Amino acid sequence: MDNKPFATVQDLIDLWRPLKQEETTRADKLLVVVSDSLRVEADKVGKNLDVMVADSVSYGTVVKSVTVDIVARTLMTSTDQEPMTQTAESALGYSWSGSYLVPGGGLFIKNTELNRLGLRQQRYGVIDFYGHD
Repeated sequence: MDNKPFATVQDLIDLWRPLKQEETTRADKLLVVVSDSLRVEADKVGKNLDVMVADSVSYGTVVKSVTVDIVARTLMTSTDQEPMTQTAESALGYSWSGSYLVPGGGLFIKNTELNRLGLRQQRYGVIDFYGHD
């Protein structure tokens, strides 16, 4: 079964911004990877994302939006240097510190994105301190 991406390069352009030539090729590959990653996340909680998208046009639009968000964030991550969100330097004390955009690099899906898709598995439990009589 050939799984199609949940969004296209044109969706990325329409919902985010125009892409540079080198970004277009990368985006095309990322759309496949992100879509399959979302399928795996859905499978972890016992859901079939393709069926859910086929059943609801509105849900399909949300899946497309989340896919575009993840690909856009990944494209914003620098590939030729470490992406920094914050840096601080000092002079005579020889101090330097910084925070990385994506520690460890690579693709990641935020919990809020999984929440938007209804793919977060809620956990519940009770601890009985006193036991039963």
